[in-house]
Amino acid sequence: MTLLLCGLFLFIATHAIRIVAEPLRTALVMRLGEWPYKGLLSVVSLLGFWLMLTGYAQARLESVVVWTPPAFLRHITWLLMLLSLVLLVAAYVPRNHLKHKLKHPMVLSVKVWALAHLLANGQVHQMVLFASLLVWAVLSFRAARQRDALAAQTSDTPDAHASHSPAPNISPASALASAITLLLGAALWAALLWHFHAQWFGVSPLGAMAA
Repeated sequence: MTLLLCGLFLFIATHAIRIVAEPLRTALVMRLGEWPYKGLLSVVSLLGFWLMLTGYAQARLESVVVWTPPAFLRHITWLLMLLSLVLLVAAYVPRNHLKHKLKHPMVLSVKVWALAHLLANGQVHQMVLFASLLVWAVLSFRAARQRDALAAQTSDTPDAHASHSPAPNISPASALASAITLLLGAALWAALLWHFHAQWFGVSPLGAMAA
């Protein structure tokens, strides 16, 4: 469990700077440069991710069962995972309606993913992992929306309108892009449900739901 907790701390800490320490991030970017800062953050994040995966694999061998999820939650988990994967795809397909409306579908995807797995798993290491990532995703999405609101207020000020810089050209959402997003998300969901989840993680979602 120690490795899992260390990995979670590093992974979440690198992704929580904009939640709790935006001025620190700005100062580090100015001092180091944007790309060196992002490179350093990526290295620490990858280390945390590796520790998290390694610690999770070790914790599976000795974890304690806190509760046994009822069977009906498995079906709710499937539906939530469909939504999560559609949101994941929406983060990468340009001009889809979900991305235009929600602004941050990747963070929402992690939120739904973590909630889905938290509902379907009842061992200590599982609850620690998914609950931690769920809390991070909730706070991260709230912080992102606050930054969006602040940016919108700034763009509406007289000084912003007086600037000679043109406003960014944001393409309207496309029905085709939205349809592609839904189809790709559903295809990824089906592939994971019927094949890849069991192959990659050793557990079939169609059987006993314990990641």
